[in-house]
Amino acid sequence: MSNPVVTHQPGAGGYGTNVQTGEWSTGLCSCCSDCLICAFGFFCPVGLSCYTAHKYGENACLGCVPGGLTAMRTHMRLTYGIQGTVCNDAIMMFCCGICEMCRMAREIRIRNGEVSV
Repeated sequence: MSNPVVTHQPGAGGYGTNVQTGEWSTGLCSCCSDCLICAFGFFCPVGLSCYTAHKYGENACLGCVPGGLTAMRTHMRLTYGIQGTVCNDAIMMFCCGICEMCRMAREIRIRNGEVSV
């Protein structure tokens, strides 16, 4: 008996919108697309970082660890097939942390089908 030979590797799929385009589903400052997340980020950014980590399947404390959100953004980008670099991830989290955290939370909610674009 021989094992079947895999001739076609399964590709990325099942993640929702924009997997093939390599882009985020919303822009950095697209707060109006999910006002609840933006309000949460404005009034309680630590709470949003814990919420985002938990919704992504990570320990909620990851949002409180230095560099944790940058690592999560990198992992999220690679999982969802979004183009970018680790350096870009670090710069975005350093310069636009709250806006980027809101975008990550929106991305998770969109890909989980909780909100539409």
